[in-house]
Amino acid sequence: MKHAPSLVIPGTILGSIVLALLGWFLAGQFQLSPSPEVAYAAAPSQETPPPPEPSACQVSPSYPNGILQWCDVISTQAAEAGLPPDLVAAVMLMESGGDPEAYSASGAVGLMQVMPRDGLAASFECVNGPCFASRPTIDELLEPGYNVEYGSQMLAGLIDRLGNPREALKAYGPMDVGYSYADRVLAIFESYSP
Repeated sequence: MKHAPSLVIPGTILGSIVLALLGWFLAGQFQLSPSPEVAYAAAPSQETPPPPEPSACQVSPSYPNGILQWCDVISTQAAEAGLPPDLVAAVMLMESGGDPEAYSASGAVGLMQVMPRDGLAASFECVNGPCFASRPTIDELLEPGYNVEYGSQMLAGLIDRLGNPREALKAYGPMDVGYSYADRVLAIFESYSP
């Protein structure tokens, strides 16, 4: 009669090692890890960290601190309006110097000096009635983010309608000053842009 193969591991040292490994494995203290090829295929992103996010500020650092304090707002609103952030910063520097509570003698309000529908601006009459009836209120325009959003969208609309930044800035600025306002803003833009 032939003997069946034995499941007994010969030698006490080898048997002890096998039993110890089996015990560790069953107790959760010993964990199998995949081969390096499997580990790499399973998690390639762990090999190289993602690149750092770019800074949200897209305004030239040469602008004064009064403007740079609004860098994130300018960058966001300029991008949404399709304008160069440094152009929005140049208008802000010219209009308010970065003072969110600026109020001009003509009634313009905030960082971008937008004419509101109320206050002094309510008295301006155009051919079809009050000139600024469709504009936001003074309180709305005193909120910096909203002011920059509104002013940027207004400037972008003027550029689309009039064809270029110089004509748009002439229309954006004070009445009856010709191109002097536009040329001053464009000079600021050129001098501060990298």
